Amino acid sequence: MPNSASNISFDAASFKAQWGVYQAQANQALNAELSRLLSSVDDPLAAAMRYSTENGGKRFRAMLVYASGQCFNAASDGLDAPALALEFIHAYSLIHDDLPAMDDDDLRRGQPSCHLKFDEATAILAGDALQTLAFEILSEPNPNLSSAQQIKMVQQLAKASGASGMAGGQSLDMLATGTQTNQATLQNIHERKTGALIRVALVLGALASNDTTDQELDIISEYGHLIGLAFQVVDDILDVTQSSEMLGKQSGADAALDKNTYPALMGLTQARDYAAQLVHSAQQSLGKLKRDTAFLHQLAEFTQHREH
Repeated sequence: MPNSASNISFDAASFKAQWGVYQAQANQALNAELSRLLSSVDDPLAAAMRYSTENGGKRFRAMLVYASGQCFNAASDGLDAPALALEFIHAYSLIHDDLPAMDDDDLRRGQPSCHLKFDEATAILAGDALQTLAFEILSEPNPNLSSAQQIKMVQQLAKASGASGMAGGQSLDMLATGTQTNQATLQNIHERKTGALIRVALVLGALASNDTTDQELDIISEYGHLIGLAFQVVDDILDVTQSSEMLGKQSGADAALDKNTYPALMGLTQARDYAAQLVHSAQQSLGKLKRDTAFLHQLAEFTQHREH
């Protein structure tokens, strides 16, 4: 039966336990696939790819795939490929974002950025290789997914990762750095730079099911859109309120680079209110689904109140 935001409370213990289940599945699948796919790749490229994917990530985007897939009763084994594809795309984007030509960050997940651990050329190649690896694993013959499902997934992920999605958002973000902007422009940047991959992770999970309707895809896409934007608003807030140790990356980096952020644009209190508004809207959208959306409701709550 449909759930509403009003009848689901946040249970931190159960939420953390379920996330741990998804995280363990992602890590097990990731380690197995990297060993298989990189068995013929020479170091240091393989080492840089492993370093950037196995260095303690929360597996947030993989978790979204698993959670959405479970909501739509997709076979668990059919979710590993899209979950790993999201993690590979995310890892590649972080490698490239940290480069001196981009955000010039020295710290990622509490460890030296890939280009510092290895070198810039190896980091660029590792990012390139992880990007193509995502589409390799998503398009390989898979007994748990039909060819039609795989094609839809490849199309969705390509669009979310490219010029109209993440890469385009990064370009707009760089162009806007050091300039005055408005909320509509900032939202467009972050819907693409951060939100696109979060939204598509939920869509891929739904596409792994054999009985997801077009209307349900629209609903989960809208939920993902709102959660993705809320995630970035909170990211901006944490950048000015948390330490580097807590974040696992350099705090205050946005201000140092004169980037446009929600706290800078509207103030910290209003930014927090906006994040809460987005989360509430996301939870309301889930009420349209006649599925078990309890975990997704709690995920929205976590997005607003996370500390790193």
